[in-house]
Amino acid sequence: MKLTIKNSQGKEAGSFDLSFEPVEAGKGNQAVHDVVVAYMAAQRSGTASTKTMGDVAGSGKKPWRQKGTGRARAGSFASPLWRGGGVVHGPKPRDFSKKVTRKTKQLALRKAFTERVNAGEVTVLEDIKLDSPKTKGFVGILNSLKVEGTTLLVAENGNQNLILASRNVEGLELTNPHSVNTYQLLRAKNVLFTRSAIEVLDARLKGEAVEGSSESAETEKPAKAPKAAKAPKATKAAAPKAPKAPKAKK
Repeated sequence: MKLTIKNSQGKEAGSFDLSFEPVEAGKGNQAVHDVVVAYMAAQRSGTASTKTMGDVAGSGKKPWRQKGTGRARAGSFASPLWRGGGVVHGPKPRDFSKKVTRKTKQLALRKAFTERVNAGEVTVLEDIKLDSPKTKGFVGILNSLKVEGTTLLVAENGNQNLILASRNVEGLELTNPHSVNTYQLLRAKNVLFTRSAIEVLDARLKGEAVEGSSESAETEKPAKAPKAAKAPKATKAAAPKAPKAPKAKK
């Protein structure tokens, strides 16, 4: 798979050969679904909470006697039928996160990127150089590339002018190749990469551990310290048995 590299004026400046193994058609759809559902579920705070009858503040006294008043019987001021009472089967704080294996995440990322490349929706820039953190200069680069609509820009960290110039552009999300995920690749209409960023992502898709990525943090686990040898247990010296006294004859 080959991508065309463009400069800031939108003209061709070379090409880049992707070396990762693309996902064949009909494979990886379930992995993409699982990863996107898990990502969106993880965005939920899960802090919604309601009070049950036992949580509502107030007296536990019976509002009025059971019979003789002509009113409907009532046993508590916190009844769910009453205004200000408890809530039946209401939400409580919970964790919505879902577990997804590392291989499934890797397959989903390769599938999403493969589909965007095949559709011709991925653009690679040689570099983005801004003399000042002005949004006007950055928008001029987007106009020369004829980029319209939601855009995902993937660039290496450290370009402070780019961070400041792009944060006020509507519909644009800036991320780095170490943390870009399946949901981000699928959500945006346009996907832009700098040359250095596409090289890092290509290495990630091949399964190589890239410094600064989540994969390398998972694979490079600290080595366990060797266990100290146990000291031998001290054996107790057996005390000599006293001789038995002879039995007295009757």
